[in-house]
Amino acid sequence: MTTKTSFVRARIEPSVKKKAETVLHKIGISPSEAINVFYRRIATDKGIPFSLNVPNAETRKAIANAKSGENLKSYSSAEAMFTDILGKNWRAHV
Repeated sequence: MTTKTSFVRARIEPSVKKKAETVLHKIGISPSEAINVFYRRIATDKGIPFSLNVPNAETRKAIANAKSGENLKSYSSAEAMFTDILGKNWRAHV
């Protein structure tokens, strides 16, 4: 693991900072983590690489269900999973 010893300082409008931190909180990352990800991607992609968006209601519900274990299934094998999802004759389609 690399020791983080460099600092990044930036001045931004307080209202922008507050709004951004609200979004980051909803995404589940800290401002430092966001800046770290952003810098890493800039270095890797050699440009501004992406945007992070607040998940929509359906995605938030799916994340909450996954975290709580709700609606999760487990299977004894991949074959059992495909049979459950695609039906008995799934092999005919592969």
